[in-house]
Amino acid sequence: MTASKKKDKSMTKSDFVELVQKNGEYDSKAAAEKAVKAFISSVTEALVKKESVSLVGFGTFSTVEVAEKSGKVPGTDKTYTKAAHTAPKFKMGKTLKDAVAGN
Repeated sequence: MTASKKKDKSMTKSDFVELVQKNGEYDSKAAAEKAVKAFISSVTEALVKKESVSLVGFGTFSTVEVAEKSGKVPGTDKTYTKAAHTAPKFKMGKTLKDAVAGN
């Protein structure tokens, strides 16, 4: 099986909260969930303000301005225009990249 056809395992938010509870040694799942929610809302708040969040070794959350785009729907004469917008972006840090690669 090639890497592109390999089915990735997907971790749910509940699974992730349990992992955070274990790795963060939280006494309860509720405490771990509170930490996860705080992290998510903090990164979201920073990105809404167009501020980047850099976690050395892990990566950087930032925003990028995407220009307006026009295109054609395949097989039809219909065209569309997607408005310019701000999109979130994540750039992996070296430590995370190396860990995922198995180095």
